[in-house]
Amino acid sequence: MRSIDLSAASWRKSSYSNQDGGACIEVSDGFAAAVPVRDSKLSHGPILVFPAGGWSSFVAAIKSGSLRG
Repeated sequence: MRSIDLSAASWRKSSYSNQDGGACIEVSDGFAAAVPVRDSKLSHGPILVFPAGGWSSFVAAIKSGSLRG
């Protein structure tokens, strides 16, 4: 995947994040082919960028309960 400019990215906390401030991720919408993801507690830390199709499959698996241990 080619590099994308995230300097103006707008972030939102995932609705599946822990409400106690523990396991919180933020995602940035607005990129057609990619979904940037970061740790909300480390907003200046690393950002992972996933292909949009892979991220959609991951979210669908979470919603269906397929990934529960």
